[in-house]
Amino acid sequence: MIEIIPAIDLINGQCVRLSQGDFDSKKVYSSNPLEVAKQFEEAGIKRLHIVDLDGAKSGKICNLPVLETIASNTSLMIDMGGGIRSNDDVAALLNAGAAFVSVGSIAYKQPIMFKEWLNTFGADKFLLGADVKDEKIAVHGWLENTDYSVYDFINEHLSNGIKQVFCTDIATDGMLKGPSIYLYKKLLERFPSIHLIASGGVSSIEDVKQLDAIGCHGVIIGKAIYEGKIAMHELTELITTSSC
Repeated sequence: MIEIIPAIDLINGQCVRLSQGDFDSKKVYSSNPLEVAKQFEEAGIKRLHIVDLDGAKSGKICNLPVLETIASNTSLMIDMGGGIRSNDDVAALLNAGAAFVSVGSIAYKQPIMFKEWLNTFGADKFLLGADVKDEKIAVHGWLENTDYSVYDFINEHLSNGIKQVFCTDIATDGMLKGPSIYLYKKLLERFPSIHLIASGGVSSIEDVKQLDAIGCHGVIIGKAIYEGKIAMHELTELITTSSC
């Protein structure tokens, strides 16, 4: 059964959501990310996706204390990304309680350095992020588009030991209009061995079931939860049903 992975996006230590990566579209949902994380844990969620939006924009990790607080006060398996630029940054996230480090832009911009991280810390400690626009990679919080195919990007890093990939279609993220089923189908056909995590556009529990049906390993859900499109009890029911 597909793994439910709620998202907490951070700006100034607050839980926010953007639409299509636009910082001007910021909406604050909570000033207490720990409280939000505990609600997810109480619903039966096992895993959490944290994005340091300040870090992604500035190029340095800015919300490490939030990770430390959530990791030390819940049993959630956490991945976190945003602003990671060095070995020390990776170590800081892992030491603060992250189970996985999410990396996107650096894997594209500096693939040699990223490969060194994989060799140093182990490929199983990383979650590769592929932000996509028209099947091409976008980087730096989606502020920069490239001509690099998402298929070539994933293939390059699979050869370096990456197993987990989350893919976000910029056109759908934060829009609550449904996920990019066609894109995910193509990725799963091309790379049947990867643990593909869908991200962006999820607007209902039916979207989650559809992603499960095509073979996605996990789904990152943000705005649909915060806007009440998917109720917490629906997630609990889905998790309970899948564990039976």
